[in-house]
Amino acid sequence: MQAQAELNRTAAPDHFRPRRRWSRLLALAGLCVAALFLAMSVTAYVVDFVTHSGSMLSWYDLNVYNDAGLLARQLPSILYSWQLTAGIKFTYTPFAAIIFAGGSLLPWTALRWVMTVAGMISIPVTVWLTLGGMGRRGISRAAIAFAVSALALWTEPVVKSLFLGQIEPLLLLLVVWDLTRSDRRWWKGIGIGLAAGIKLVPLIFIPYLLLAGKIRQAVVATATFAVTIVIGFIVLPGPSKTWWLTGYFIRPGRTGAVDALVNQSLLGLLSRQLGGTTAAQPVWLPIVVVVALIGVAAGAALTRAGKPVPGWTLVGITSVLVSPISWDHHWVWIVPFLAMLAGLAAASRRLARYGYLLAGLAIAVVFGGWPERYSGTGAFVATRGLLGWFVQPPAIYNVTHLHGIQLLTWNLFVVAGSLLYLIMVGIAAGRFWRRRRRRRAIPPPMPTGTDALLARADAVLKRDTSAVSSASRG
Repeated sequence: MQAQAELNRTAAPDHFRPRRRWSRLLALAGLCVAALFLAMSVTAYVVDFVTHSGSMLSWYDLNVYNDAGLLARQLPSILYSWQLTAGIKFTYTPFAAIIFAGGSLLPWTALRWVMTVAGMISIPVTVWLTLGGMGRRGISRAAIAFAVSALALWTEPVVKSLFLGQIEPLLLLLVVWDLTRSDRRWWKGIGIGLAAGIKLVPLIFIPYLLLAGKIRQAVVATATFAVTIVIGFIVLPGPSKTWWLTGYFIRPGRTGAVDALVNQSLLGLLSRQLGGTTAAQPVWLPIVVVVALIGVAAGAALTRAGKPVPGWTLVGITSVLVSPISWDHHWVWIVPFLAMLAGLAAASRRLARYGYLLAGLAIAVVFGGWPERYSGTGAFVATRGLLGWFVQPPAIYNVTHLHGIQLLTWNLFVVAGSLLYLIMVGIAAGRFWRRRRRRRAIPPPMPTGTDALLARADAVLKRDTSAVSSASRG
């Protein structure tokens, strides 16, 4: 009998070995298909650039960064009064100007391509890190990362970021990298602090870390942010006083027209609807405080419930909604959101998997960088996608006279982002109430045999003590 049992034990793995081999082959085939999809996506982008070089990459914002870096090195006194063109100023922190000063040491041609390649690489790396934060490993992680990156490359926020030479994809990568590090790392929080030192919006992750119970990480992020301010005052004392001590950093209009079509924030939506920033700000302020508090609290609740990636992704979406200025390219936060949905789909059963995949495709369609023309010399050039339904000047400037379908299409990203926000907050609230009801439903623990014996002994001792007291009184 023992020999037969040993025989069965050694034979069982052979029975399943072909199935495992086929599963591995299918996984490798999926990886190859996903890699081919990404290669085709990148190739299409390169071909589009070669065919329409001026329409795909202008490096307009990178030009502002470069000039600001030159000013920081040579004439810092006019850093925040200088204008590239009418109304186009440098709006980042003095610490950011110091970083751009280092970038300005590169030849202009080299700087452009370094920024473009770094921006493109940051997309798949962000997706990879997001999937790792969800516990994905091995071939499946690589296959999902390739497929999502191929799709994300052609979303309007990513296309626009690359077009402008924006730093936004790199800041996104820095924050996501930091959030996906192990809590045991003593330096976790540095990435958020550095990103906030360049652009203030990532500061929203500090209260999120506090509410999520990550006190040390919040302290590290705060300390790092403070160090960036100190460095700014040491290297650029004059511009630092202008930025921090005159209230320059809290003026929404310093970065451009708040009611512009491409400002897809809650303040932008209200400014277009109410006829301007002056009328919108009193309405916007209480709304944005509530939205920020709920978003941060819900993100922290998801993290405490063991869902950190949905938690900080919700906070990222919240940051774009509540920021006074959220240009269309600031919505690169949909990249980790798409990665999150793909990771959830891979870990779910059939019906839920289809739901996650359909949600991801819907987001990709809404935020897609759809071309305005499909024929002629400007064919297949990704523009604003569905934002504003390809509206052209001078209609693009009639932002305070919207009606009908324009109320949706001209606010498309902020409406879609608000919907994602509400869904995620609803999920967080549902999880919170379910956990609370479960705790109430758990009965008190039954006493063990040892506990019962100790309680009985205690009762006997108390009885004996009372009997002795009665005898002494008698």
